[in-house]
Amino acid sequence: MQYDAGKHCVFHHRYHIVWSTTYRYKVLTGALRVQVRDICRQVCAENEVDILRGVLSSDHVHMFVSVPPKLAISDLVRKMKGRSSYRVQREFPAIRKRDWGCRFCGRGYF
Repeated sequence: MQYDAGKHCVFHHRYHIVWSTTYRYKVLTGALRVQVRDICRQVCAENEVDILRGVLSSDHVHMFVSVPPKLAISDLVRKMKGRSSYRVQREFPAIRKRDWGCRFCGRGYF
């Protein structure tokens, strides 16, 4: 087991995060898949999170991450899902129409 070290602590926080698209639509393909992958990498880099493994299927995302103790896992997931939902809906307008014309219904696309 490999531990990580912060300024004042030693930790081993590993989380398996899985989330799916709205209604499990198989939309994570092509350019959309690359965009979601890049957004997840960007959010993790900003928050000092290491992605140990990650897989994007056509309707869900799997990530195995190492999270520092200063960051709550709920905050990390909220940031990834929120940013990816906002940017995907803005850059791919056809995606919004699948959700019965609901623009920003509060739950986002993921």
